Amino acid sequence: MATIQVGTPATSAAAATDDPRDRLLLAAGQEFAEHGYEAATVRDICLKAGANVAAVNYYFGDKRRLYIESVKHAHEARVKQVPLPEWPEGKPAAERLHDFVANMLERMLGLGQPPWQVRLMMREVLHPTDACRELVEDYIRPHFALLVSILDELCEGSLSQPELRRIALSIIGQCFLYRAAGDVVGMLVPRSELESLHTPGPLADHVTRYALSALGLVPPLSSEETRP
Repeated sequence: MATIQVGTPATSAAAATDDPRDRLLLAAGQEFAEHGYEAATVRDICLKAGANVAAVNYYFGDKRRLYIESVKHAHEARVKQVPLPEWPEGKPAAERLHDFVANMLERMLGLGQPPWQVRLMMREVLHPTDACRELVEDYIRPHFALLVSILDELCEGSLSQPELRRIALSIIGQCFLYRAAGDVVGMLVPRSELESLHTPGPLADHVTRYALSALGLVPPLSSEETRP
């Protein structure tokens, strides 16, 4: 197999691996997250990756495929950084729902993780391309199906699949708000409240209790329980 000439070593995080393909994926993810698909250039990506421009065609075929693979690579990295918990047999569905919500919030908010990964995911969710369809089929749909199955177990099969999907989307929407409109949330609530209640743990408690209450499985939220 032919080899691709590697240029000057990259000075960014993309230089963390000796594999030119991985360096290209890391560099591409950072460039696409910062500038978007149209504005990001193959030349700048290769410069950041320390790779010859011909490497993109060699490993990916074209810029479009490089973009799709960089989105998938970024999502895979987030999943590895924040994997779903492994539940022991018999763990109650309500506890699994809480764990699922906490995991989703931690992954979406990206606290302590490379911010470009989350920015790239946000770009794709808000302005879907072919990458989004592949991401949904390969990763998001299985997670969504898991959430629906947990809700179905909670409701003991009393709700239809369309209703379960609507509830699941409502839960995801609550979590997504804190990522998509985090700056606006910060303008609406006091800083002390942000620091104490708007972090993954307390938010997971709230979203889970909200969902269980809406399903009639726990009493409605009281003023005492929602008071900081």
